[in-house]
Parts: sequence; structure tokens; C-alpha cells
Amino acid sequence: MLRSITIAPKQHTATIIFLHGLGDSGHGWEPVGEMLKHEFPQVKWIFPHAPSIPITLNGGMRMPGWYDIYDLSDRQQEDEQGLLNTQQAIQRLLHEESKLVPPSRIILGGFSQGAATTLLASLTHDTKLGGFIGLSGYLPLASKASELDNKINHETPYFLGHGTHDPVVSFQWGQKSKEKLETLGKKLEFHAYPGMQHSTCPQEFQDLSAFISRILQ
Repeated sequence: MLRSITIAPKQHTATIIFLHGLGDSGHGWEPVGEMLKHEFPQVKWIFPHAPSIPITLNGGMRMPGWYDIYDLSDRQQEDEQGLLNTQQAIQRLLHEESKLVPPSRIILGGFSQGAATTLLASLTHDTKLGGFIGLSGYLPLASKASELDNKINHETPYFLGHGTHDPVVSFQWGQKSKEKLETLGKKLEFHAYPGMQHSTCPQEFQDLSAFISRILQ
């Protein structure tokens, strides 16, 4: 089971699992759970830590990552095996949490590489969840998306947010991922944040809070 940071509520009726980006840890997003826990006092926040793996893009240096990254400018070569291995770990985490709250009260999300992991899980997870959140990310293995999509989460809503000036995961990648998910019939809202780079902003958190509220109302 993945090691995680957890923010536990007094009365647990819903869970948000949020996956960090490359080189980060669950600690990096823990302040977001602390910030939003007053708005969503019934939510347990789980921030898993990715394992330390060699990253080709960074000369093989080991760092926390959900899968290997070869190139930021070209998605022709992807770490399919690493992606699928991580899917199994996320599945186990979701299954364990589903023993505590209904899957319809579980939201899976992530930032950057964590968002990519989330979007792939939205196609492969074997239980219908409450929602998916992808911030500054993209859909990996997009050429195989139709094949990978088991359609269990066909009606599950998505929140996608992306900065127009993102120098790491280009805004165009985010747009193309949105379009690919739409061709699969997914129900999503896509928010573009003018001038934002590979980060977040107050308006994105405001929009995200509204999305979470609609799911957990």
C-alpha cells in the first residue's frame, strides 16, 4: 500500500485522494487539504507519496514519480508499464477507501504527473467514483484510450484546469486531452487560466471548490 499523508475529519462521509507531481511528495499538497477542510469538514484528505524511481528526463536520477518521463516535448514514447503498475497501486488504495465510504463519495485527483495518473485511472478503475480532478495534466496513452476505457466511469464528472502559459505540460496537451476525453463521451468541465504557468491560482481553487460541492452536496 502507498504511504500517505492523511487529514481525517471528525465525521467521515467522503474522501478526496490527491496525487502530487513529479519530484514532489504528499506533503506538497497537504496545505491544500488544510485550507479546504473547513469548507468540507466531512472529507478525509489522502495525499499519497509516489515511490522513488529513476527518471530518464533527469539523467536517470531517482526521485518521487508515478512513472518514468522521457521527454516533455514529445509524447510518442511513454512508460506504459510504469503507468499500468501505478494504476494497480491506485486501485488498491481506492478499494481500501471504498470499504469506509461509498465509491460515489470518493474523488480522485492530481496535479501534473498526478493528474495524468488520475485521468488514466478514470478509464481503467473498476468502480464508479464520485469525480475526477486533473490540474495542469494530460491523458497518457491517449492513442489507446478507447481500448483502455472500461466505461465504468462514463457518467462520472471531471474537473480539468490548466494555465495558458504552462511551460512544463503545455496548454495544448491539456486541450488535446480534454478533446480526447470528450470523444469518449466523458462529462467534463475545462477551465483555462490566462497567464498561469505550471501552478495553481486562487480562481482555480474557487472553481474546484464549487465542483467538489456539487458532487458531495
